[in-house]
Amino acid sequence: MPIRILINGAQGKMGQETVKAVSEHSKDFTLVAKTGKSDDLTKSIRDHKPQIVIDFTHADAAFKNTQTIIEAGAHPVIGTSGLLKNQIALLQKRCSELKLGGIIVPNFSLGAVLMMKCAKEIARHFSIVEIIEAHHAGKLDSPSGTAMRTAELITSSRTEEPLQPAHTKETLTGARGAKYGNIPIHSIRLPGIIANQEVIFGAPGETLSIKHTTIDRQCFMPGVLLACKKVMGLDKLVYGLEELM
Repeated sequence: MPIRILINGAQGKMGQETVKAVSEHSKDFTLVAKTGKSDDLTKSIRDHKPQIVIDFTHADAAFKNTQTIIEAGAHPVIGTSGLLKNQIALLQKRCSELKLGGIIVPNFSLGAVLMMKCAKEIARHFSIVEIIEAHHAGKLDSPSGTAMRTAELITSSRTEEPLQPAHTKETLTGARGAKYGNIPIHSIRLPGIIANQEVIFGAPGETLSIKHTTIDRQCFMPGVLLACKKVMGLDKLVYGLEELM
Protein backbone atom coordinates (compact mmCIF):
# COMPACT_ATOMS: atom_id res chain seq x y z
CA MET A 1 0.00 0.00 0.00
CA PRO A 2 1.30 3.49 -0.83
CA ILE A 3 2.41 5.60 2.14
CA ARG A 4 -0.09 8.36 2.96
CA ILE A 5 1.57 11.79 3.00
CA LEU A 6 0.50 15.30 4.02
CA ILE A 7 2.71 18.20 2.93
CA ASN A 8 2.73 21.23 5.21
CA GLY A 9 3.94 24.39 3.50
CA ALA A 10 2.81 23.03 0.16
CA GLN A 11 2.58 26.46 -1.48
CA GLY A 12 6.21 27.38 -0.83
CA LYS A 13 8.98 26.71 -3.32
CA MET A 14 10.16 23.53 -1.59
CA GLY A 15 6.58 22.52 -0.89
CA GLN A 16 5.62 22.78 -4.55
CA GLU A 17 8.58 20.67 -5.62
CA THR A 18 7.67 18.08 -2.99
CA VAL A 19 4.03 17.94 -4.12
CA LYS A 20 5.24 17.27 -7.65
CA ALA A 21 7.75 14.61 -6.59
CA VAL A 22 5.30 12.75 -4.32
CA SER A 23 2.58 12.88 -6.99
CA GLU A 24 4.97 11.47 -9.60
CA HIS A 25 5.73 8.47 -7.37
CA SER A 26 2.17 7.28 -6.85
CA LYS A 27 3.29 3.66 -6.66
CA ASP A 28 5.02 4.40 -3.35
CA PHE A 29 3.11 7.42 -2.01
CA THR A 30 -0.36 8.92 -1.86
CA LEU A 31 -0.66 12.67 -1.33
CA VAL A 32 -3.67 12.99 0.98
CA ALA A 33 -3.49 16.71 1.82
CA LYS A 34 -1.67 19.99 1.26
CA THR A 35 -1.64 22.54 4.07
CA GLY A 36 -0.24 25.98 4.85
CA LYS A 37 -0.14 28.59 7.59
CA SER A 38 -3.87 29.31 7.35
CA ASP A 39 -4.78 25.67 8.04
CA ASP A 40 -5.26 23.91 11.35
CA LEU A 41 -2.51 21.31 11.17
CA THR A 42 -3.89 19.13 13.98
CA LYS A 43 -7.33 19.02 12.35
CA SER A 44 -5.83 18.29 8.92
CA ILE A 45 -3.88 15.34 10.28
CA ARG A 46 -6.97 14.05 12.09
CA ASP A 47 -9.18 14.43 9.00
CA HIS A 48 -6.79 13.02 6.38
CA LYS A 49 -4.92 10.46 8.51
CA PRO A 50 -1.48 10.73 6.89
CA GLN A 51 1.24 8.33 7.99
CA ILE A 52 3.89 10.98 7.28
CA VAL A 53 3.80 14.77 7.48
CA ILE A 54 6.50 16.59 5.53
CA ASP A 55 7.12 20.12 6.83
CA PHE A 56 8.63 22.86 4.68
CA THR A 57 7.43 26.03 6.40
CA HIS A 58 9.31 28.73 8.35
CA ALA A 59 12.03 28.66 10.99
CA ASP A 60 9.81 30.39 13.56
CA ALA A 61 7.13 27.68 13.19
CA ALA A 62 9.36 24.59 12.92
CA PHE A 63 9.34 23.56 16.59
CA LYS A 64 5.61 23.99 17.12
CA ASN A 65 4.76 22.24 13.85
CA THR A 66 6.98 19.28 14.70
CA GLN A 67 5.39 18.99 18.14
CA THR A 68 1.94 19.04 16.51
CA ILE A 69 2.87 16.30 14.05
CA ILE A 70 4.35 14.09 16.77
CA GLU A 71 1.41 14.50 19.16
CA ALA A 72 -0.99 13.66 16.30
CA GLY A 73 0.82 10.36 15.85
CA ALA A 74 2.22 10.97 12.35
CA HIS A 75 5.84 10.44 11.35
CA PRO A 76 7.55 13.85 11.02
CA VAL A 77 9.86 14.51 8.06
CA ILE A 78 11.14 18.00 8.80
CA GLY A 79 12.96 20.03 6.18
CA THR A 80 12.35 23.38 7.85
CA SER A 81 15.55 24.79 9.32
CA GLY A 82 15.96 26.88 12.46
CA LEU A 83 15.49 24.24 15.16
CA LEU A 84 17.87 24.67 18.10
CA LYS A 85 19.82 21.82 19.71
CA ASN A 86 17.72 21.86 22.88
CA GLN A 87 14.53 21.81 20.80
CA ILE A 88 15.76 18.85 18.78
CA ALA A 89 16.62 17.03 22.01
CA LEU A 90 13.09 17.61 23.36
CA LEU A 91 11.52 16.36 20.14
CA GLN A 92 13.76 13.28 20.14
CA LYS A 93 12.83 12.53 23.74
CA ARG A 94 9.12 12.69 22.93
CA CYS A 95 9.48 10.44 19.86
CA SER A 96 11.42 7.90 21.93
CA GLU A 97 8.62 7.89 24.50
CA LEU A 98 6.06 7.25 21.76
CA LYS A 99 8.32 4.85 19.77
CA LEU A 100 7.59 7.08 16.79
CA GLY A 101 10.01 7.34 13.88
CA GLY A 102 10.88 10.67 12.33
CA ILE A 103 13.69 12.72 10.87
CA ILE A 104 14.93 16.31 10.92
CA VAL A 105 17.01 17.07 7.84
CA PRO A 106 19.25 20.15 7.48
CA ASN A 107 19.71 19.37 3.78
CA PHE A 108 17.95 16.79 1.60
CA SER A 109 20.47 17.02 -1.23
CA LEU A 110 22.43 13.77 -1.51
CA GLY A 111 25.38 15.80 -2.79
CA ALA A 112 25.29 18.08 0.25
CA VAL A 113 25.13 15.07 2.58
CA LEU A 114 28.14 13.53 0.86
CA MET A 115 29.93 16.87 1.24
CA MET A 116 29.31 16.75 4.98
CA LYS A 117 30.44 13.13 5.23
CA CYS A 118 33.64 13.99 3.36
CA ALA A 119 34.23 17.00 5.60
CA LYS A 120 33.92 14.78 8.65
CA GLU A 121 36.56 12.42 7.26
CA ILE A 122 38.93 15.23 6.25
CA ALA A 123 38.67 16.77 9.73
CA ARG A 124 40.58 13.78 11.12
CA HIS A 125 43.65 15.11 9.29
CA PHE A 126 42.95 18.85 8.83
CA SER A 127 41.71 20.46 12.05
CA ILE A 128 41.65 24.11 10.90
CA VAL A 129 38.55 24.86 8.85
CA GLU A 130 36.05 27.56 7.96
CA ILE A 131 32.61 27.34 6.34
CA ILE A 132 31.05 29.74 3.85
CA GLU A 133 27.36 29.20 3.17
CA ALA A 134 25.14 31.16 0.80
CA HIS A 135 21.37 31.08 0.44
CA HIS A 136 18.55 33.03 -1.16
CA ALA A 137 17.57 36.37 0.35
CA GLY A 138 14.33 34.97 1.76
CA LYS A 139 15.99 32.50 4.12
CA LEU A 140 15.21 33.65 7.66
CA ASP A 141 17.82 31.82 9.74
CA SER A 142 21.60 32.23 9.75
CA PRO A 143 23.77 30.24 9.76
CA SER A 144 22.01 27.53 7.80
CA GLY A 145 21.17 24.17 9.33
CA THR A 146 23.52 22.59 6.81
CA ALA A 147 26.45 24.71 7.99
CA MET A 148 25.77 23.95 11.64
CA ARG A 149 25.39 20.23 10.96
CA THR A 150 28.67 20.29 9.01
CA ALA A 151 30.37 21.99 11.96
CA GLU A 152 28.95 19.38 14.34
CA LEU A 153 30.27 16.51 12.22
CA ILE A 154 33.68 18.12 11.88
CA THR A 155 33.90 18.75 15.61
CA SER A 156 32.97 15.13 16.38
CA SER A 157 35.71 13.86 14.06
CA ARG A 158 38.64 16.06 15.09
CA THR A 159 41.52 14.27 16.75
CA GLU A 160 42.93 17.51 18.16
CA GLU A 161 41.77 21.02 18.87
CA PRO A 162 42.98 23.47 16.21
CA LEU A 163 45.40 26.20 17.14
CA GLN A 164 43.65 29.54 17.17
CA PRO A 165 45.20 32.40 15.15
CA ALA A 166 47.13 34.73 17.42
CA HIS A 167 46.81 38.52 17.54
CA THR A 168 43.69 38.74 15.38
CA LYS A 169 41.38 41.70 15.67
CA GLU A 170 38.01 42.39 14.09
CA THR A 171 37.91 45.97 12.83
CA LEU A 172 34.22 45.34 12.19
CA THR A 173 32.38 43.06 14.63
CA GLY A 174 31.46 39.79 12.93
CA ALA A 175 34.09 40.03 10.21
CA ARG A 176 35.47 36.62 11.18
CA GLY A 177 32.05 35.01 11.12
CA ALA A 178 30.00 33.32 13.82
CA LYS A 179 31.66 30.49 15.74
CA TYR A 180 30.10 27.05 16.05
CA GLY A 181 32.36 24.55 17.78
CA ASN A 182 35.28 26.95 17.21
CA ILE A 183 34.58 26.84 13.48
CA PRO A 184 33.93 30.21 11.82
CA ILE A 185 30.79 30.20 9.66
CA HIS A 186 30.17 33.00 7.18
CA SER A 187 26.61 33.45 5.90
CA ILE A 188 25.62 35.13 2.63
CA ARG A 189 22.02 36.02 1.73
CA LEU A 190 21.49 37.24 -1.83
CA PRO A 191 18.89 36.98 -4.59
CA GLY A 192 19.93 34.70 -7.43
CA ILE A 193 21.23 31.99 -5.06
CA ILE A 194 19.40 28.85 -3.94
CA ALA A 195 21.84 27.10 -1.58
CA ASN A 196 25.63 26.81 -1.73
CA GLN A 197 28.27 25.79 0.77
CA GLU A 198 32.05 25.63 0.75
CA VAL A 199 34.13 23.99 3.48
CA ILE A 200 37.75 25.17 3.42
CA PHE A 201 40.47 23.31 5.32
CA GLY A 202 43.91 24.82 5.84
CA ALA A 203 47.30 23.38 6.75
CA PRO A 204 50.86 24.66 6.38
CA GLY A 205 51.53 25.04 2.67
CA GLU A 206 48.14 23.81 1.41
CA THR A 207 44.37 24.17 1.45
CA LEU A 208 41.64 21.66 0.71
CA SER A 209 38.12 22.76 -0.12
CA ILE A 210 34.82 21.01 -0.78
CA LYS A 211 32.02 22.92 -2.46
CA HIS A 212 28.41 22.02 -3.12
CA THR A 213 26.23 24.17 -5.36
CA THR A 214 22.47 23.85 -5.73
CA ILE A 215 21.20 25.02 -9.11
CA ASP A 216 17.66 23.60 -8.90
CA ARG A 217 15.45 22.52 -6.01
CA GLN A 218 14.84 19.22 -7.80
CA CYS A 219 18.11 18.03 -6.26
CA PHE A 220 16.40 17.81 -2.87
CA MET A 221 13.65 15.45 -3.99
CA PRO A 222 15.54 12.11 -4.01
CA GLY A 223 16.48 12.79 -0.38
CA VAL A 224 12.90 13.67 0.55
CA LEU A 225 11.57 10.46 -0.98
CA LEU A 226 14.35 8.41 0.64
CA ALA A 227 13.48 9.87 4.04
CA CYS A 228 9.79 9.07 3.56
CA LYS A 229 10.56 5.44 2.73
CA LYS A 230 13.03 4.93 5.58
CA VAL A 231 11.24 6.80 8.34
CA MET A 232 8.43 4.27 8.49
CA GLY A 233 10.84 1.69 9.88
CA LEU A 234 12.21 3.92 12.65
CA ASP A 235 11.11 4.08 16.28
CA LYS A 236 12.98 7.30 17.10
CA LEU A 237 13.63 10.77 15.71
CA VAL A 238 16.99 11.05 13.91
CA TYR A 239 18.87 14.17 12.84
CA GLY A 240 20.48 14.32 9.41
CA LEU A 241 19.86 12.39 6.21
CA GLU A 242 23.25 10.69 6.63
CA GLU A 243 21.60 8.61 9.37
CA LEU A 244 19.57 6.86 6.64
CA MET A 245 22.23 6.58 3.95
